[in-house]
Amino acid sequence: MIKRIAQTAGFAGLIAALVLTLLQSLWVTPLILQAETYENAEPVAQVEHDHEHGGAAVAHTHEHSAEAWAPEDGWQRTLSTGGSNLVVAVGFALILAGLFSLRGPTRVWQGLLWGLSGFATFALAPSLGLPPELPGTAAADLAHRQTWWVGTAASTAVGLALIAFGRHWALRVLGVVLLVIPHVVGAPQPEAHSSLAPEALEHEFIAASLITNAVFWAVLGWAAAWLYQRHASPSA
Repeated sequence: MIKRIAQTAGFAGLIAALVLTLLQSLWVTPLILQAETYENAEPVAQVEHDHEHGGAAVAHTHEHSAEAWAPEDGWQRTLSTGGSNLVVAVGFALILAGLFSLRGPTRVWQGLLWGLSGFATFALAPSLGLPPELPGTAAADLAHRQTWWVGTAASTAVGLALIAFGRHWALRVLGVVLLVIPHVVGAPQPEAHSSLAPEALEHEFIAASLITNAVFWAVLGWAAAWLYQRHASPSA
């Protein structure tokens, strides 16, 4: 059983990670690069302002020189993104394969439902309060956002499970309540909403991020279900 889960997670994660990296390279990454041009233009404007007032241009230069290493645009960035996607995809595929061992899909297409449930849990529900953000977008405290995100994902996962597998109407009602609670509480928000990138670019980035994540989860769920059935054995 452990071998079956590991094989399913490894191959399904690889397939889904390749698809996600391709989609990000073609659609999401260009939007991020475009937003970074606005973000990088802001310090330049600040330096000019400092020169006009005889201020801290030198300190600003030292601050930039101390920045941590980051992959360059091109193959370095794509390789770094692909590696991160692979780690995340295999982790999520392990969760799916583990759940399959408890209640496995009887048809491959049912893997799509599992995948889309993962999308709803880890992408769609959290994005209702904390949509994907471009560089240069104001945000609330990171710890508060992380806490709300984890709580929302957990609440959504349990809520969907109760709705799908609950045998009593009260359990299904509780599932609906769990889906709603995080959004009634509300996600932490910055004191003032602001973004260096144009609003149209923000909207396109949110749509691109959600669509690519939906495709990723659909592929992951389908591939995991197909591979889990393929690796079935009499001893499993």
